[in-house]
Amino acid sequence: MKHTKLLATLVVVPALVLAGCSGIQASANANQASKVSIVNAVAQVPVAAKAATSNTSASTASSLAAALPTGTASDLQNVLESIYQKVSPSVVSIDVIIGNSSSSSTASSNGQNNPFGNSPFGFGNGNSGNSGQTTSEALGSGFVWDTQGHIVTNNHVINGATHITVTFSDGTSVTAKVVGADPNADLAVLKVNVPASKLVPVTLGNTANVKVGELAIAIGEPFGLQETMTQGIISGLSRTLPVGLDSQTTQSSGPTYNIPDIIQTDAPINPGNSGGVLVDTQGHLIGVTAAIESNSNSSAGIGFVIPTEIVQKVIPSLIKTGTYKHPYLGISGTDMTPAIAKAMGLPSTTRGALVGTISSGGPAANAGLQGSTQQVTINGQQTTVGGDVITAINGQPVNSFDDIGSYLFLNTTPGQTVTLTLLRQGKTVTAKVTLGTMPVQ
Repeated sequence: MKHTKLLATLVVVPALVLAGCSGIQASANANQASKVSIVNAVAQVPVAAKAATSNTSASTASSLAAALPTGTASDLQNVLESIYQKVSPSVVSIDVIIGNSSSSSTASSNGQNNPFGNSPFGFGNGNSGNSGQTTSEALGSGFVWDTQGHIVTNNHVINGATHITVTFSDGTSVTAKVVGADPNADLAVLKVNVPASKLVPVTLGNTANVKVGELAIAIGEPFGLQETMTQGIISGLSRTLPVGLDSQTTQSSGPTYNIPDIIQTDAPINPGNSGGVLVDTQGHLIGVTAAIESNSNSSAGIGFVIPTEIVQKVIPSLIKTGTYKHPYLGISGTDMTPAIAKAMGLPSTTRGALVGTISSGGPAANAGLQGSTQQVTINGQQTTVGGDVITAINGQPVNSFDDIGSYLFLNTTPGQTVTLTLLRQGKTVTAKVTLGTMPVQ
């Protein structure tokens, strides 16, 4: 049966499954939860020296070239070369030192048997000095946001860092400091002190126009290989990605939320790509590469990208205030299905978001929403039903639980009042909810 959805407005503490040593469970589509491995903040540098490489997917390029009219294969190559020349100066590598961390200690003790260790997001390079202090090194990616020295990356790349070094495409390496971070969107901003002439800001694209099937190009530092370029397509839209997990125990260390409207791509993304870019054929930013679904902790053709639409909302606030305040509803739940509808005595065609649990003292509780309390067996599994079914928010139809998180994130702010249309015991009612501020993890 369907797994419970986790939403960017929820407070839930579930047990989640890791894929390999660094996976987290995400609702990758409307029908089932999928195992997702956070694309590395931590990549062990291989023996080969870091070098600028344009390692586009040969199979994808070949198939695309075959589908193009005669004489256009060279045009495709020219486009890819042009994109690389335009975008690679904007992409940086990020070297993070994490000192005295319990995660790196585990990586150090387990690294011999597990090349990925148990470090937060992939490869670990833990070591213990004579002082007994344990440190680890993390390698990730980032990109230039403006000519004031702001660098964007994933929060999980720099989380817990005691020292951060940013290396530009020309080899310049400088120390960076954290300006702001948002764990609930897995984004962070660094600041470096370099001349504006060295800073080539990425050009932002319009995610609202992205369609499945469009060409997509990723540039980052997979496995420590700086400025690596891979190619694929946009293979899915409107996915969700959970954040707020304790990677060592595979349990949430607090509230767990979903980032909505995640873009899926088959452009090869590997440990070390975290914080890098996914761009379109104009070299415009589609989003920030953040996670993969994989049982091997390397690319299996399913990568997840935080869209530019979210990046544009969060990053300016991080630069200005160091934080970003997310709207908060305070519920958990799941999608309505024909089986759940039948168990609740509703028509099988009923669609919406079934409210499961409600956070005590939260906005939904204060507005009188009702959670599920009735235990039933569906397809041989125990589940809880009977709560309110949210069918619309501010007049916008809700067909799945993810629709609520997407609407709240993109259209509301804390303190705003929204109107929920509910099915309660078969009758349509409305409830006005004043949104709170999502707890900081």
